[in-house]
Amino acid sequence: MMKTTYSNSFPEDFLWGASSSAFQIEGANQEDGKGLSVADTRPVPAGISDTRIAADHYHRYREDVRLMQEAGLRSYRFSIAWTRIYPNGEDEQPNEKGIAFYDRLIDALLEAGITPIVTLWHFDLPDALDKKYNGWLGKETVEAYARYAKTCFEHYG
Repeated sequence: MMKTTYSNSFPEDFLWGASSSAFQIEGANQEDGKGLSVADTRPVPAGISDTRIAADHYHRYREDVRLMQEAGLRSYRFSIAWTRIYPNGEDEQPNEKGIAFYDRLIDALLEAGITPIVTLWHFDLPDALDKKYNGWLGKETVEAYARYAKTCFEHYG
């Protein structure tokens, strides 16, 4: 196990942490009902990691949380992929498998003593909304985002 030390110049309640975005780390970009985001459909040069596998956090989140704990992290800021919750951005019902993934991640973080800090949007707009409403230029996208945010607030707190 890695030994960590903390500087005395930070307050005792300072949250040392790390951050990520769903499309940069999760992978599994079309598993368990997840829809495509603009990050998934953008051209990626040869030899550059794409969102299909990324760091495979979707399958390895428990190992990742263990490594965060070993590193002495006290917080983890991550984004929830809108397209894991509402695959097309404005589906009738949320994707229960997507909701369950973030439940498991949040539970694992709390069990490890790591404070979860959530971002609801990190540049991964549902591709369907981008095509249908010209992205954020369409008021329908804003309305769909408000519904997605409400779902997250009601479910995750």
